[in-house]
Amino acid sequence: MSTHSTTPTPPDTVDWAFVTEGPCAECGFAPGLRELSAAETLRASAVSWQETIERGDVRERPSPEVWSPLEYAAHTRDVVGLFHERISLLLEKDDPQFGSWDGEQVAVDSDYAAQDPAAVAAEYAQAADETAALLDGLDEQQLARTGSRADGRAFTVAGLIDYLLHEVRHHLHDVGIQAPREGVQEAAAEAAEQAHDQDAGASQ
Repeated sequence: MSTHSTTPTPPDTVDWAFVTEGPCAECGFAPGLRELSAAETLRASAVSWQETIERGDVRERPSPEVWSPLEYAAHTRDVVGLFHERISLLLEKDDPQFGSWDGEQVAVDSDYAAQDPAAVAAEYAQAADETAALLDGLDEQQLARTGSRADGRAFTVAGLIDYLLHEVRHHLHDVGIQAPREGVQEAAAEAAEQAHDQDAGASQ
């Protein structure tokens, strides 16, 4: 069993939902402004996280209060899955409410630091591809559908997509990776092919 167990970090008191309305000065994200479609961005990000997972220091925290690259990767994988659920909920129901999610507590309960890096990378690629498939082809009416968080804050599907893309970009920024630009189409295609191969292998 791994000796790298996840210890709590200071709680994040920022309500990052502000990125649905304005830019993030820290990572450079701006809502609605992107070089790729949302689906392409998610698929391309799987390549960036794979490169991160392969780092020699993947389990090492830069300081006791900052997650390691592995912990950030596992967190972002779960965030992608969470937003898949929330976006699906808004698409399926009229003005639904979704619950709060404590990412810090999930990190400790799931012991991100002890997880297998290769498995995290594969699971991220699968979550990204499944969520990208959900987002492919959404029309304006679907993007405008609404729901709310437990605290009453309202979101559209488009807003949740921006929120998700910021999470992915910001956490890549946290581990020193820039948002993909050149070669993004190729990276997206590669990530989609890898996810398809993993699905095919699982069904054999």
